[in-house]
Amino acid sequence: MIKVMLVDDQNLVRKGVRSLLELSDEIEVIAEAVDGVEAIKTIPENQPDVVLLDMRMPGMSGLDVLKELSSTDQLPPTIILTTFDDHELVLAGIKAGARGYLLKDVSLAELVNAIKTVAEGGSIVKPAVTQRLLKGLENLQTDFYSLEQPDPLTDRETEILRLMAGGYSNKEIANSLGVAEGTVKNHVSNILSKMGVRDRTRAVLKAFELGQI
Repeated sequence: MIKVMLVDDQNLVRKGVRSLLELSDEIEVIAEAVDGVEAIKTIPENQPDVVLLDMRMPGMSGLDVLKELSSTDQLPPTIILTTFDDHELVLAGIKAGARGYLLKDVSLAELVNAIKTVAEGGSIVKPAVTQRLLKGLENLQTDFYSLEQPDPLTDRETEILRLMAGGYSNKEIANSLGVAEGTVKNHVSNILSKMGVRDRTRAVLKAFELGQI
């Protein structure tokens, strides 16, 4: 049984997520916190396997909670759960220690799978920003050369760029999309050319900067 703790200032949201998770026989909600201050105290006390954390709370935000608990090595595997598709805030949260990101309209199956993945040491992000990518970003200067206004990407190129952000290889992307690996390589080359960057990581960074993914 995976022990989960909920942190959200909205009572209806907490009760809704709890009711949803109670439908799963693999997860037990062991505690709740109504704000960041309470979370800082009760997360270490309850030692959950996974925390579902709201980012936008009055006073101490979810980002503040992540930074505070990370600084004292008391942060359990945490999934950011938010109604806002805010890439900059989410990326900041993941850099602060969160393992994943999901919108609050996620289905039960997606939420349960995300909790299981994170509890097992993995990462789950939507859009995907995996630990593999973040490790690369930590050592990468962001003042690299790129086009200020890249050429528009096609829908398929944008789809592939999202998968690239997840750290997937050309082969994995090809298998996911049901196309040849060579086709994916061509798309990746086009993406790099259109964005004026020299590698995949810089393409993903530029896409986040421009809000494309």
